[in-house]
Amino acid sequence: MEQDTGVENGERRLEEGVRTDFTAAMSYADYLGLDTLLASQHPLSEPVHPDEMLFIIQHQTTELWFKLIIQELSGARDFFDADNNERARKSIARVKHIMRTLAEQWSVLATLTPSEYAEFRGVLGSASGFQSAQYRAVEFLLGNKNTSMLRLYAEGTPERELVEGALRSPTVYDAFLRALDRSGLAVPQSILERDVSQAWVEHPELTGVFEQIYRDPAAHWEAYATCEDLVDLEDAFQFWRFRHLRTVQRTIGFKTGTGGSTGVDFLKRALELTFFPELITVRTHLK
Repeated sequence: MEQDTGVENGERRLEEGVRTDFTAAMSYADYLGLDTLLASQHPLSEPVHPDEMLFIIQHQTTELWFKLIIQELSGARDFFDADNNERARKSIARVKHIMRTLAEQWSVLATLTPSEYAEFRGVLGSASGFQSAQYRAVEFLLGNKNTSMLRLYAEGTPERELVEGALRSPTVYDAFLRALDRSGLAVPQSILERDVSQAWVEHPELTGVFEQIYRDPAAHWEAYATCEDLVDLEDAFQFWRFRHLRTVQRTIGFKTGTGGSTGVDFLKRALELTFFPELITVRTHLK
C-alpha cells in the first residue's frame, strides 16, 4: 500500500483542520496588529536607500523590547515589595535574556558599512537613540537616574510622563533592599529612606550586608541567588552597551552623534556606570 506523504504535485497539502476563512474569526495578523506594525516604517531618503529600512527596523524592534523590559522591571519591583522573590527573579531573568538578544542584534546593524550609512544619515536630522524615552526609563528603573535628562521631553507628553515617573519611583534595587531588610538583614535606614529620584551611588555601609549573604550562602540562599541574578543582569546590560559602542565606532568612527552627543566617547563613559556597585565590591572583601 502506497504511503500518503501529504505531498501532491510537489506541494504539501493543507491539513483538513486548518482554518482558511477569517471573515468571522481573529487571524494572526489581526491579533498582532500587523497592518499598523508593518506600515510603521517610513524611509525618508530619496530615492529610498535600501539600507534605511534596516536602520529603522533595528531601532523599532529595540523599542518593542524596551517596552517589555519596562514591564518586567516594574513587575520585579512590585514582586520584591510583595516579598515574592521567586517571581521577581523570573522577571529579572527574562530581562537578562532580552538584553542578550538585543546585544546580538547589533551584529545585524554592523552589516551597514560606513559608506552605506553616510548615504542616508543626513535624513535623520537630529534624531538619535539618545532621545529614547523608553531606554531612559529602563536606566532609571535600574538606578542610573539623571534629572537633566527630563529636558529632552516636553512637559505634558507621554514620553515626559514615562521618564519622570521612572525618575520619581523606587528602583528595582531599592525594592530588593527593602525586601532584604524585612527578611532580617539590617539594611541601613539612611539607604531605605533615601531620595529615590537621585542616582544610585555606592554605599560602603551596605557592603557589610552583602558580606553576610556571601559568607554563608546556605543560610541566605534566596538572597544570595537574587544577588547573582542582579549581577547577571548588569553583565548583560554592559555587554549590550559594549556592542553598541563597537557598532557605532565601526560605522561612524569618532563623529559627533546625530543628537549632538560626542558619540563613541559618550558611549565609552557609559561603560563606567554600574547599577549595583556593592555587589561587585563585596567580591573584593571575600577570602
